[in-house]
Amino acid sequence: MTQKILKANGVDLAYDSFGDETAETMLLIPGLGTQMIRWTTPFCLDLAARGYHVIRFDNRDAGCSTHFSHHPALDFSALASALMSGQRPDIPYTLNDMAKDAIGLLDALSIDRAHFAGRSMGGMIAQIVASEHPERVLSLTSIMSSSGNPALPQAAPDVMAMMTRPAPNPAEDEAGFLAHSLSFARRVAGTGYPFDEDDYRALILEEVRRAYDPGGFGRQIAAIAVSGDRRQRLATITAPALVIHGADDPLFVPACGKDTAAAIPGAEFMLIDGMGHDLPPRLYKAIVDGMERVARRDRKQDQSG
Repeated sequence: MTQKILKANGVDLAYDSFGDETAETMLLIPGLGTQMIRWTTPFCLDLAARGYHVIRFDNRDAGCSTHFSHHPALDFSALASALMSGQRPDIPYTLNDMAKDAIGLLDALSIDRAHFAGRSMGGMIAQIVASEHPERVLSLTSIMSSSGNPALPQAAPDVMAMMTRPAPNPAEDEAGFLAHSLSFARRVAGTGYPFDEDDYRALILEEVRRAYDPGGFGRQIAAIAVSGDRRQRLATITAPALVIHGADDPLFVPACGKDTAAAIPGAEFMLIDGMGHDLPPRLYKAIVDGMERVARRDRKQDQSG
């Protein structure tokens, strides 16, 4: 697909699309520190084959979208101290800003309403869009994400340590960078599906080729850290909603998905055995089936009413 870049909400957003542009739009939002290509081409083509206009894009501070590199690198301990003391850390943007990016992208493309699907941090962004801009959201699919409820269990300590440990610079030590990235990917992947190291290596290298900015990862973590508890917002969502979660997810444990679904009126919860914090190809059909089911739910209600 041909990548394009447009201005939305004051930033440049890189995106591409699949399928019939006159069909209903399915907007795919990536997760923390990752790029739109994590929504792989086969996944997007499967959605497009179901009759959707599929758009994937790079969040700000990732891929080929605007980076906020002029801001100082994130100090995790300073961020934690500020949050513990109730202070507002000095950060360049929040998840609210990223939600406005998604709406700005639709505005720039003259798309009134869309189905929103987000994974991990992208799920949080999609939740905010659905609560703040209900008139723009046809359906919501939140995948391997969380409600921000502070009482929820935390990620496994070794996973947090791996995620926040600085990676080798791929320009200086590509093998070390790949080893670091692959070990994390393997750790968060579920036990029920094969881990294809070659596919992951190719994906990681493609992301590096598109853009490498470890500072963006830190700034996105800060945006998540200050976003707080979204349950009151989730309770206002009126769009049909599906929450998908992996039973093996060590980053956002299954309780995070259950809590998200419980907070959204009428949401369906889909727990997948063997799935971790990852979307393996063998699960594409099940995920797309779920997205299509929730996308069509409002129509069924309209027809039955």
